[in-house]
Amino acid sequence: MTRILVTGANGFVGRELSRTLLARGYDVRASVRQLGEHGAGHISNIADTVSVGDIGAGTDWLHALKDVDTVIHLAARVHVMQEISKNPLESFRSVNVHGTERLARMAIERGVTRFVYISSISIHGNSSGDRAYAEEDDVQPHSPYAVSKWEGELVLRTIEEESDLEVVIVRPPLVYGAGVGGNFLRLMQWAQKGFPLPLKSIQNKRSFIGIENLADLLESCVSNPAAAGETFVASDGEDLSTPDLIDRVAKLMGQSARLISVPVSVLRAIGKVVGKEAVLDRLCNSLRVDASKARTLLGWQPRISLDEGLARTVKWYVEQIADGGVCAR
Repeated sequence: MTRILVTGANGFVGRELSRTLLARGYDVRASVRQLGEHGAGHISNIADTVSVGDIGAGTDWLHALKDVDTVIHLAARVHVMQEISKNPLESFRSVNVHGTERLARMAIERGVTRFVYISSISIHGNSSGDRAYAEEDDVQPHSPYAVSKWEGELVLRTIEEESDLEVVIVRPPLVYGAGVGGNFLRLMQWAQKGFPLPLKSIQNKRSFIGIENLADLLESCVSNPAAAGETFVASDGEDLSTPDLIDRVAKLMGQSARLISVPVSVLRAIGKVVGKEAVLDRLCNSLRVDASKARTLLGWQPRISLDEGLARTVKWYVEQIADGGVCAR
């Protein structure tokens, strides 16, 4: 039986991935920063859970890696809404580059054969324009986070050349599903409360991937020999504009989206004045991906449609409201 170490197993993606792997017969070891921290209860069905502390150049992974065949590295320093670091790039590098290198090199010492790394579509840039990003497209990271994920990829490819470790890289776009936070959660809150939103004039296209589909792809990257040494982008296979997404979410909540037409140029000007340019980029820019490589090389297909994924996400959100959960966030 293949034993897989899932880092960041109590995170949004990690919880779903761990459940998927267990259901398919894998021996899963979950690593978390600290036992008992937020989210750890969601992986209580995994008896083999280890604490590794903060991730960086000095993290001791030896116990976590004992008898492990494959590593799926999810743990990372991700986007933060209010950055407090005086040097954000170095803070991201500490975890996403140096921490990743430390884990990969110790994995080799422990005899790990495959290392699956979750990167980000943002390494290609924040706008795909009229086309869709594919794996071979130019890399143009636009934020400290994106720079660190790209540098994490580079260090893994260097290690791969120096060793027998098989590295697989996955660059997802925005991931949604039950338990989602961040911008997607805020979008559902807007839709549920019926806030009028000045977004009707936006005519973009964005790709998404449901958490179940991402977990399924990551399992394929573990089990399929053809994945070795490859990089994949992935999506649900249907692209939506920001207004379309809000409209679908609102309808699933039994609401009508209250969208107002405001020229995109005006939105961007306002965003610049109030320091929310990055937020406006995510709302207005197109960011599409071409996932044909995963379909062709791995035989992978999204097992849940975008509509079904949105329905499951909204169902979770509504249930949380009923229980007094996400409203308080």
